[in-house]
Amino acid sequence: MSFLTEPEPVRGQPHPVLPGIRRVVAPNPSVMTYWGTNTYLIDAPGGVLILDPGPDDASHVAAVLAAAAAPVIGILLSHTHHDHLGATDAIRRATGAPVHAWHDPAAPGFTPDVPLREGDRAGDWTALHTPGHASDHVCFAGPGGILFSADHVMAWSSSVVGPPGGNMRHYFASLERLLGRDEAVYLPGHGPPLQDPRPFVRALLDHRTSRENAILAALTASPQTSHTLMERLYSKVDPALKRAAERNVAAHLHKLFEEGLARNDSDGWVVSPRMPSAAR
Repeated sequence: MSFLTEPEPVRGQPHPVLPGIRRVVAPNPSVMTYWGTNTYLIDAPGGVLILDPGPDDASHVAAVLAAAAAPVIGILLSHTHHDHLGATDAIRRATGAPVHAWHDPAAPGFTPDVPLREGDRAGDWTALHTPGHASDHVCFAGPGGILFSADHVMAWSSSVVGPPGGNMRHYFASLERLLGRDEAVYLPGHGPPLQDPRPFVRALLDHRTSRENAILAALTASPQTSHTLMERLYSKVDPALKRAAERNVAAHLHKLFEEGLARNDSDGWVVSPRMPSAAR
């Protein structure tokens, strides 16, 4: 499938994305984060909402606070991976703004000020629980057909789904959920905006389904480990990404186990005969 690219953004400055929405790209580029985490500034009645404060980096915190240029009235968190959560406490202390995040956070020791459940609102933005990449992952849907898709759907790359926090069965279901919606543009946690997103979401789902079918074919031929499957299916991947690729394979294997299609024997993972639906 095809992905989007963009020039490296100027650091420490807000970049207009859509009317009333800007982003500051954090200085944490890597093979996992592209140019860095997108911290969004969203104009709202009475001030500004900050979505995904980003990593714990003093220069990024200072840039975000300077770019706000208005009272910060709320902090929205898509999920608690460190590259999104890290700066949250610093921005909360500096602004006094409450943090809105999923009510059952995955990060130990973190408690949101405003625990979100499915359908709860933060200003004009509605929380959609989209687990898969992370158990506490939330997208935010709002006016103008905009969806902050965070790390669930990104235009520059597919998402890593790594157990135990990541769950491939949930990831499939969350992609299917977005296919049933009609947002016109996604604003992801890393990389550029995604226009006309539904064909891209369908391609992501098809890509994962193809990987799953390849895994089942390999298990049918002989027992496999997550490592041997990774080497077989991701032979051309950048070596720096092989650990993430093996996490994806492990998530696929757990999904197949949950669905009764594979099991882990002493020699490795093998195919299980499909059980009748009444007995599953």
